[in-house]
Amino acid sequence: MSSEIPILDLSDFLAGEPGALEAVAKELQFAAENIGFFFISGHGVPQDLIDATFEASRRFHDLPEEEKMALKANEHNIGYMGRGASISRASQVYDGERKTNLVAAFFLKRELPADHPDIINNKRFRGANQWPSGLVGFRETAIAYMDALERLGKSMLPIYARALDLPAGFFAEAFSEPQYTLRLAHYPPAAAEDNQFGLAPHTDSSFLTLLAQNKVEGLQVRRTDGTWFDAPAIPGTFVINSGDMLRRWSNHRFLSTPHRAVASIANRDRYAIPFFFDAHADYVQECLPTCTDASNPPRYEPTTYTDYMLWFAKQNYAHFRDGKE
Repeated sequence: MSSEIPILDLSDFLAGEPGALEAVAKELQFAAENIGFFFISGHGVPQDLIDATFEASRRFHDLPEEEKMALKANEHNIGYMGRGASISRASQVYDGERKTNLVAAFFLKRELPADHPDIINNKRFRGANQWPSGLVGFRETAIAYMDALERLGKSMLPIYARALDLPAGFFAEAFSEPQYTLRLAHYPPAAAEDNQFGLAPHTDSSFLTLLAQNKVEGLQVRRTDGTWFDAPAIPGTFVINSGDMLRRWSNHRFLSTPHRAVASIANRDRYAIPFFFDAHADYVQECLPTCTDASNPPRYEPTTYTDYMLWFAKQNYAHFRDGKE
């Protein structure tokens, strides 16, 4: 299948083949600097686990609305947000008033033990997950999927480092315990109003986003000339894009490309399970040394995931905007 988005095969790299890291890093560098999206194959995540996670998402969204609202998203952005609870207006493509998104979503983060200091101290974005009762196997499947994608994300860090002309181990400390979010999204059949979307044009907040392929297409990507194209669903791959945190960290060297999800048409439910992968919540991200010089000074002050996400959440989510965080 031809695509404007390149496909990177990780098989040789993950197998430790000589020269594979440098080869795939060059491919990633081109994609990140010119497109902002790429597919990966040979990633090693079992298809059975991916399928089980899509099914877990479907089962959750099939619950009665009152059961889901009992798990309403909280100050850690963990839990359920129904249709109309998000507006995409925190990114570089926000162009004024936006209509609410037609997507419903359930957010999960790293599963921490009840006696973890961050749980006890109610550390922002490090809270306890809210789990639905009565969905046999749901929790186990979601945790297994998050564990698998954390491993995949960490395995790719040397590729990103070399693509940015840094030592392969450069990001090891920053991602000693990555911050991540799994969003189980449901795009129900809906009649969209003018300029309304399943998920309006936006850029992600993340370092990178991993999106397993869905049988029902709906992702659209904006070219650098402002036109849009449909991203194909290529079986057995993940589509990856860099987000605003990586764009910021790399001083705009790597793109954070705008994208959107179209509203689902009649009799067609669409599910998506994006995984947003970031550095440790408290790691201070300063402009990367290979992305600045005397003629290209840093565009941003150093920041952390926690500080940046506080701003992002207040821009995008009703429960933060309404002062209920």
